[in-house]
Amino acid sequence: MRILLVEDDAEVARFVKKGLQEAGHTVEHAANGRDGLFLAASEGFDVLVLDRMLPGGVDGVRLVETLRGQGNRSPVLFLSALTAVDERVKGLKAGGDDYLTKPFAFAELLARVEALGRRPSAEVPTTRLKVADLELDLLSRTVTRGGRKIDVQPREFRLLEHLMRHAGQVVTRTMLLEKVWDYHFDPQTNVIDVHVSRLRHKLDKGFDKPLIQTVRNAGYMIRAQ
Repeated sequence: MRILLVEDDAEVARFVKKGLQEAGHTVEHAANGRDGLFLAASEGFDVLVLDRMLPGGVDGVRLVETLRGQGNRSPVLFLSALTAVDERVKGLKAGGDDYLTKPFAFAELLARVEALGRRPSAEVPTTRLKVADLELDLLSRTVTRGGRKIDVQPREFRLLEHLMRHAGQVVTRTMLLEKVWDYHFDPQTNVIDVHVSRLRHKLDKGFDKPLIQTVRNAGYMIRAQ
């Protein structure tokens, strides 16, 4: 399975990731809630393993509530040192599927993760993204606005896809460099600004309402006006 682990304790994260990989699973790790939410919302995972208390302004409960609000139904296992019944209930009511308290035996964690992975998925894969009158078809790789086809280059398509998957949210330049350009460093160029400018011109030409907004000192956002 492909598993997302969101855990800020480096020692726990190494322990869990190593064990899951040795059991034959692929594991992506995020050390804070914001990065975890971005990964969970933009990529497909069979199971999410989330710590309840996370840095980054997004804790485990808020992360799951946001995903469920977006229609993401990936199974979630909470890991937490919060052992009170009320805390476990809060996590499950937020959209979690299982709850394991710390400290835990890895054998039990693995069994719970694999049990979640065996559950049949009711989620229908997304093939079309829509923001206002802008539509992006992931199967035909086409973009239309107001029913009119817009020609975009492959990199522009990936850029637009990531913005639309996070419609209404600020997407930082760092996130775009990693997910669209596969850079894990800052190349110190204006490559993103150039591509966004070209994309804006293509999307907004002939329309009154611009869709892509620049959020000063943060990044970009696409949303219906």
